[in-house]
Amino acid sequence: MTYRVCLVCMGNICRSPMAETVLRRTLADHGLDERVAVDSAGTGGWHEGDPMDARALRTLADHGYDGSAHRARQFTSGWFDRYDLVLAMDRDNLSFLRRMAPEGVEVRLFRSFDPDAPDSAEVPDPYYGEADGFVEVLRLVEAASEGVAKHIADEID
Repeated sequence: MTYRVCLVCMGNICRSPMAETVLRRTLADHGLDERVAVDSAGTGGWHEGDPMDARALRTLADHGYDGSAHRARQFTSGWFDRYDLVLAMDRDNLSFLRRMAPEGVEVRLFRSFDPDAPDSAEVPDPYYGEADGFVEVLRLVEAASEGVAKHIADEID
């Protein structure tokens, strides 16, 4: 049985696809890639079908990741039954997802899996900023991805 996780941000062109790309590599590094499927989506649909933001793609490529296959999608309420774990990049998207989630479904902040992150820590949206914001997002998602991988390993073993 495949464990499924979905990472969610606003438009699915910056944070969540960066996290998806990094988490896939992290899971592979932990030998979990054949047992875990990783997706990402946005709470809004205005970028549906678009590739990842060019700055996000460049940041990933500069650090040895390939996000070129990504196409933005919108998370809908019917998706909750597809996933074992739904992770939001920030509190606004967390609140949105929790309002739409069926009773009993747990939705968490992605950075809650980073043991060095403060409570309620978010992955900031780099969209309206400069390139260094994307580098910061990469640093944050790499740290949290390790924790997510450990959590999933515990869940499936």
